Amino acid sequence: MPRPTAAQLAYGSCTVIMSTLAMLLLSQTSSGVGIAVIALAALALGLLVALTVPLPKGREAAAGAAGTATAPGAVGSAGAGAAPARVWAPERREAVSAGAESGRRRSSGA
Repeated sequence: MPRPTAAQLAYGSCTVIMSTLAMLLLSQTSSGVGIAVIALAALALGLLVALTVPLPKGREAAAGAAGTATAPGAVGSAGAGAAPARVWAPERREAVSAGAESGRRRSSGA
């Protein structure tokens, strides 16, 4: 499961705080059971809001296009009949130690 973004944490936390205050003021409850029910409802609402905050474009495209060449609605897609946009993928490179020749072995000619 991916870590929550800063926006998800901020929206979820603000929702919990504001909805708790609003429900406590509107219900005017003073019993412990009523306060506990309101707190649980506010936590559930905050979790719902945090999970529905849209992900940044980079994560959304990476999660949605795991096995495909393009993500739906990707920039550069011109609609039906157009060639699919290419997704950039970094090349794999092998580490080369200092002084070593890449891909060649020295042979002693004796």
